Amino acid sequence: MSQIEINNLCKTFRVPEREGGFWAAVRSVFRRRFRDVRAVDDVSFQVDEGEIVGFLGPNGAGKTTTLKMLSGLLHPTAGEAKVLGHVPWRREAAYLRRISMLMGQRSQLHWDLPAIDSFLVHSAVYDIPADDYKKTLDELVQLLDLGDVLKKQVRSLSLGERMKCEICVSLLHRPAVLFLDEPTIGVDITMQTRIRQFIRNYNRKHGATIILTSHYMADVTALCKRLIVIDHGHILFDGSLEALSEKLAPFKVIKIDLDRELDGYDLATLGEVLSVEQRKIALRVPKADAAAVTSRLLTDLPILDLTIEDPPIEDVISRVFGQPKSEPKQPANASSAVSGGAAR
Repeated sequence: MSQIEINNLCKTFRVPEREGGFWAAVRSVFRRRFRDVRAVDDVSFQVDEGEIVGFLGPNGAGKTTTLKMLSGLLHPTAGEAKVLGHVPWRREAAYLRRISMLMGQRSQLHWDLPAIDSFLVHSAVYDIPADDYKKTLDELVQLLDLGDVLKKQVRSLSLGERMKCEICVSLLHRPAVLFLDEPTIGVDITMQTRIRQFIRNYNRKHGATIILTSHYMADVTALCKRLIVIDHGHILFDGSLEALSEKLAPFKVIKIDLDRELDGYDLATLGEVLSVEQRKIALRVPKADAAAVTSRLLTDLPILDLTIEDPPIEDVISRVFGQPKSEPKQPANASSAVSGGAAR
């Protein structure tokens, strides 16, 4: 059963622009120039109940804009969307009580108060019954190991501690749908692992539907079976991790450990040499040639160990973004518009 349905969603921003310099600034007061930027362009997909979907793309691809429309923070320029049967930008109370959006670069906590005070405010806003609030808070505090930080002023918390508190306050009302925008940004590797484990456990226990954006591929590979890749506002791919690798990176990585140093052997004739570190070598070869190249390596070289691997997902995504893209479709008034009158 689909909990998130998006059809032909678009969002265009009208961005003011001018040349540098004093006189250009003066002219812009009376005559401003604008450019239409289509951040999200004809995006369509569905997410079923309980799915964790990775929503990937480079900076400026349209990920956060899409999530803001789904959470009701932005109105689309065109298209339709339904989340839990609601139109998000109508911001109905019944809808807002069932979703949560966590942005790793934004804080929901009051900087000068202990985190527990922000939790109490959140409880009041969502009208959470006292017994439910205590039960949920105790569970989250235990899972996130927050016992020592609840009474500390938020400004005194480390980034990892603050991110755990942000996750806690986002989940106090037990949302059925979570939009997670860079939830592990800036925290150390140990904390990233703990946050991933918590998200996985929350999904399993409560069946929450989750859309996750992240630049850390470890987040994606640990949590998501399905990926949606977006760039320049367009969906490039929607499918499994394995299908992404199969479709967009049809090659294998062969790693060999040698018994002795090579003496003039030309590895480049077999494939792309990724690395040579003492007696350890990594080659990238077309998937169809992997068996033949492996056989030749075993015949020609003094090999102690050999492994054949799929490429790292980071390489797969890099290849997607490295491909030339068609120019995004421009709206009818895409050329720089000139608006007379005073600046607005």
